[in-house]
Formats: sequence, structure tokens, C-alpha cells
Amino acid sequence: MTDKRQKIRNQTAYIRKGMGEARTSGVEGFESGLVIGEIGIPVPEQLMEEIANVRNLKEAYFRVRSNKGSAGIDKMTVEELGGYLLRHYDEISQQLLQGTFKPQPVRRVEIAKSTGGTRKLGIPCAIDRLIQQALLQVVQKYWDSTFSEHSYGFRPGRSQHQAIEQAQKYVCSGLQYVVDLDLEKFFDRVNQDILMGLVAKRLKDKRVLKLIRAFLSAGIMENGVVQAQDEGVPQGGPLSPWLSNVMLDELDRELEKRKLNFIRWADDCNIYVGSERAGKRVMESITNFLSKRLKLKVNTEKSAVGRPWERKFLGFTFLKRESLRRRIAPQALERAKTKIRELTRRKRGGTLEQIVKELARYLNGWIGYFGYAEVKSDVERLEKWIRHRLRCLIWKRWKRSKARFKELRKRNVNENLARRTAGSSKGEWHISASKALSYALPDKFFQSLGLPDLLSRVSVGHPI
Repeated sequence: MTDKRQKIRNQTAYIRKGMGEARTSGVEGFESGLVIGEIGIPVPEQLMEEIANVRNLKEAYFRVRSNKGSAGIDKMTVEELGGYLLRHYDEISQQLLQGTFKPQPVRRVEIAKSTGGTRKLGIPCAIDRLIQQALLQVVQKYWDSTFSEHSYGFRPGRSQHQAIEQAQKYVCSGLQYVVDLDLEKFFDRVNQDILMGLVAKRLKDKRVLKLIRAFLSAGIMENGVVQAQDEGVPQGGPLSPWLSNVMLDELDRELEKRKLNFIRWADDCNIYVGSERAGKRVMESITNFLSKRLKLKVNTEKSAVGRPWERKFLGFTFLKRESLRRRIAPQALERAKTKIRELTRRKRGGTLEQIVKELARYLNGWIGYFGYAEVKSDVERLEKWIRHRLRCLIWKRWKRSKARFKELRKRNVNENLARRTAGSSKGEWHISASKALSYALPDKFFQSLGLPDLLSRVSVGHPI
């Protein structure tokens, strides 16, 4: 790593450290009803100079390159972005400073949602992604400390695990009903005029306001046709999560004004109350507030008032027994099993080693997040099921009775047991749970192939 790049990384770390401290209610002059712009670090009127600064653009480049991502409509890859930036830096910088930079339309793609249906994403061109990232780095530095302490989504120094822990604290304190709010197609239906009005309360540099508006209205290319965009915030670019927080900070301030206990992650908001009656009253009033003030609609099918252990939040729910413990939501477990079924399907190609390597890559990422659960039994059952599937896949590949008998004997299975098992007319799934297969293909065998030990990475769990 060059000294110059290390310097940029050090600067990034310094900025992150400064932005990682969330606002607390004890800040002098803070009142929950204040609008954006009346609190926080003063924003320079000439903000574009900081955005177009060579150091800021270089830092944005390294961030965009590390995030990788697909090419936009101009087909330029992230790998090609560095060379383009070197050749055109002066031109790009001048366009930003003069307020003439014009983003290209985003490329529309659809990805499957875990709950069914599809989610529409807008993939910006690489250079537009770079400018969005450069813009984000600057505005977030000034703005982030003004966001609510109850807002956790897409903020430096904040995580989903912190949000889940806070939810657990609320429930343990006696707030045993939750108003689970889900906004209907939030990113597609954001009112751009309201959003820009909120941004303009804080940012006075007209070039920056014009740039943000240009990104919002750049349009979407789908099937070779560019469609105008007069509402919504296209998901897929670095700027959209920050813009969603700007919009929904108005909701946060309203909830703080009412002295409610809540957690918000992007457009998912949970409000914790002491009774079902209070929950229904809050649901009705907040639904009206969102509709009238922000022109946003609550998804009535996904939103409800209920017990926290009957609802899910960020992939987790709770187990209520002697003490309240975090557990993986059933829906999240089923999504994991769907992915594992795909990776371990019996008719797929590749060696066993290759299959386990792919599976391990997915499971390591999965347990890195869901290992925060405190209920181990869910993960224990999942591990047994995974080994069952792998034994079934192997049994399928051994094919004929003669080969199966040979493989069992090679693994020191008793001759009579091996013969009965190899000649059995029962199905592959049934046989893969048999004594012979468990002996021939023990847990240690899969560990030797690199299958991770998930159970050992589940949180010990301490009562809160």
C-alpha cells in the first residue's frame, strides 16, 4: 500500500471516528421537535469545494472500488473507473464546481425478495456512483450527528445488532407490545419535493442542491427506454440510504416529541408501548402523520400491533421464558434453508469439496450476523439438517448398491449393517439419517472438508 493511499485511509478512519458518536438527548439546546438545520455542526455555504476536493474524490474512489458492483448503462466497470478518473479529474471537478455535472439514468434491475416478489434497484454508472459517494462523505460528516439516537440504519458506527439489543432492553423494561410499522414501497414513493425541502433547510450551496436533485430525477433506463423519475429514491446508489434517513428523520422527531420508545432501521420502525390499546392508538396516529406530513403510506398487510416475540425485526425475534432471549426469526431460518437447498441439491455438479467450500462461504457470512442470537437450539437443528442433506447428496452419488456397500465398508461400517443399508429399498433421505451413514460420514468428516461449526459461534447470551 502506498503512503498516499495509507494517508487517505487514515483520513477515512478519522472521519469515521468523528461520525460514529450518535446524538444524545443531553446535547445542549436539543429539543425533539426542532427541524433539521437548527442543531448540529454548521454547514459551510460553499460545500461543493469540499466535495470536489481531490482527497475526497480519491477516498470515494477507494470506497466505490472496494464495494465493487455492476456497471451502469455506459458499461464502465469499477475496475476501469480509476483510469477514467485520472484522465478526466479536471473536467469532473470543474463540472461539480460550476454546477453543470449531469448524472446519467440508472440501469433498472430486479432482484428477488426473500418474502416473495421482486425489489427494483437502480444501478448508477460508475462515475455517478463515485460522485454520490464523494457527496455522501461530506454531507454525512455534517449531518449524521443531528439524526435521532433511535435511528440505526446506514449510519457510521451503528449496526443492526445494536438495534436488536435496544429492542430487547425496551421489552425487558416492561414495554411488551410493539407497533411494527412497514412503509409501503418507501423508496419508490418518496415525495422528491418534500425531500428536497428538508435537504434545503440545512444545505445552502445551490450547486449541491442542484446535484442532489439531478440524481433524483436522472431517470431510469429499462429495456432500452429512459423513463422520467418524478418520485422515489432509486435504490442501488451510495446516496439513497442517507436520503431515506433525511426523509424519515421527520418521523423520528415526531416520535421523540411524543416521548415514545422506538427503533428505526431505514423504513422499518418498531415502537414499544405498554399495552395493546396504546399500540393501536399510536398506529392510527402515526399512520395519519406519515400520510399527511410526508405523503407516505403504511403497508397495512405487513404492519401490526403485537407481542415482540410474535413479530420479527431485522431477522430476529424473542423467546419469552425465564428471561427474554434473542432468537432467529422463523422466516430468516427458512430463507437460509432455501439457499442451502440450492447449494446442496442432489443433482448439482462439482466435487464434494467444491460444494462444501461454497456452502461454507455462505454459512460463515450467515452466522456472522445471526450468531448474535441467544437461543442455540435453532442453530443446532439447522446444523443437523445441513449434515443430513450432505449425507443424502453423497449417498445419491454412490448410486448403485454394490458401490454403496463398498464405500460403507471402506469407512469401517459393520459388514452386515453395510449390506442391509446398501440393499435397502427405502428412499435416499431416509437412508441418509441411518446409523450406517452417521458412522461412515461423522460430523468430523464434514469439519475436515471445511464445514464451519455454527453452534460454537452463537452468542453466549446474558440477560439484559
